[in-house]
Amino acid sequence: MLRVLTLATLFPDATRPNFGVFVERQTLGLAGLGDVEVRVVAPVGLPPFPASLAARYRALSALPAAETWKGLSVERPRFVNLPLTGGRFHAPLLARRLRPLLTRIRAQFAFDVIDAEFFFPDGPAAIALGKAFGVPVSIKARGADIHHWGHASATAAQVRAAGQAADGLLAVSRSMADDILATGIDRPVRVHRTGIDRTRFGGVDRAVARARLGIAAPLVVSLGALIARKGHRIVLDAVAALPGVHLWIVGGGPDRAALAARIADLGIGDRVRLCGSLPHDDLPDLLAAADVMALASSSEGLANAWVEALASGTPIVIPDAGAAREVVTTRAAGRIATRDSAAFAQAIAAVLSQAADPVATRATVDAYSWERNARELRDHLGALVNRYSG
Repeated sequence: MLRVLTLATLFPDATRPNFGVFVERQTLGLAGLGDVEVRVVAPVGLPPFPASLAARYRALSALPAAETWKGLSVERPRFVNLPLTGGRFHAPLLARRLRPLLTRIRAQFAFDVIDAEFFFPDGPAAIALGKAFGVPVSIKARGADIHHWGHASATAAQVRAAGQAADGLLAVSRSMADDILATGIDRPVRVHRTGIDRTRFGGVDRAVARARLGIAAPLVVSLGALIARKGHRIVLDAVAALPGVHLWIVGGGPDRAALAARIADLGIGDRVRLCGSLPHDDLPDLLAAADVMALASSSEGLANAWVEALASGTPIVIPDAGAAREVVTTRAAGRIATRDSAAFAQAIAAVLSQAADPVATRATVDAYSWERNARELRDHLGALVNRYSG
């Protein structure tokens, strides 16, 4: 039996049900294999008093210290995130907080390996803990953990050191693996792609979904956190130049007010909807109903929104970022566009003008499945344990 301790600062909770939902799904798949046992440690970073009194931090503080989450045993220890330090102390403070917790866990659950699901701060903390408990460590790169933390002056050295010390490295795409190497980490990296829940995505009839949501006009969906990096403003300005085309922006975040103001300035409030954050269970209908999923991110690893849209039979329009060229391989999959509103408008119009072919679109992500994802992760972690003990 392989005993895995999953360390994930990116993991859903009652206040953030969509936060790291792909890590949750991956972990559920791994735990569902008959020869694997999993315990999850999902640390919650909080600033010191009095910043911790802010409403969003109060909600996080109220989370249970331990709970059963969708059948998984999950610990949610708090650790200190010092503001205005560029993240310099995140990993050492996390490791210090986790050491006594893992000592207690190990007395009941003799984990064989630590699986760090985000490169920072999870990765450096996992390396310190792996040495303390004498177990191998795997670190997975997903996007901003390398693109930001791997190059930021306060944390880049920590990321490189963790990458060099890890017993195994995973990346969500081939391009993400190349980005790891670009930070100066000279190690083999295994590509470990995300999965798709095909019982939900791809099983919804487009006409039925559109009727259910009351959609009649051509619809573009832009799906992601309302932050500048996701580029919703670019998609908004692009759709403004396409008469009769509607846009639903799905996500929450600090850019909501600015996007609302831009919608008012453009006078397109009748065509654009700010949907806020939606439960992940609502996305299959929405993605099936859309004609295009457009996301103008400045950086990505392999966005789950891309593959879930394609699995729903909906083409995507995205910049040449991250694994874009690994998923947009045919016209049926969509277009790769320069990251500006004019280019996005042209690409969206091109997709809308072509005959929809949901079968061909879904075929572009046939290789993605949670079952395969779970088996590959088990094999990867098991091999690390065998090498370490050998």
